[in-house]
Amino acid sequence: MRITYNSPVILTYTLLCTVVFIIDLFLLPNLTATCCTIYPNPNFANPLDILRMASHVVGHVSIGHLAGNFMMILLIGPILEEKYGSMTLLQMILITAIATGFLNITLFQSGLLGASGVVFMLILLASLTNFRSGELPLTFILVVVLYLGAEVLSATQANSVSEFAHIMGGLCGSLFGYIMVDGRKRG
Repeated sequence: MRITYNSPVILTYTLLCTVVFIIDLFLLPNLTATCCTIYPNPNFANPLDILRMASHVVGHVSIGHLAGNFMMILLIGPILEEKYGSMTLLQMILITAIATGFLNITLFQSGLLGASGVVFMLILLASLTNFRSGELPLTFILVVVLYLGAEVLSATQANSVSEFAHIMGGLCGSLFGYIMVDGRKRG
């Protein structure tokens, strides 16, 4: 038996986030704050602020934050990468990152970092993998109620979690699942 790099986008994303976390922890203590966190009121003339629109999904504040996100990403991601293809899944991750980043700076005065929006995108996308025209899978409805419902309720509590990014990621995953049928774009 040999070990294979079976899911290049998901594995590379996992490695990138882990390397950034380790570099931030041991070598460059402000790497995550500087390059992998999006802040309110960006200056779009600054290339770093433009990069942060997507790179915020690479930064994590703790090993628990990183491990929690990537347990789900490593569980669900390879299945979706096999179904939709590496490039399509990479595009979905980037669109989700940019959408959550843009809406966060538009609607909130708080910073944003972490892969949670991507996690929720993958969860909702996975619940629509057997979606057919004219049908709505009960699993999708239950996932929306359980995952996104819990996020809406949590949003009313004071904490440092961006439930908005979770909800936005879930909406992106739902949209991607609706647009894609059998791994191909709908009509």
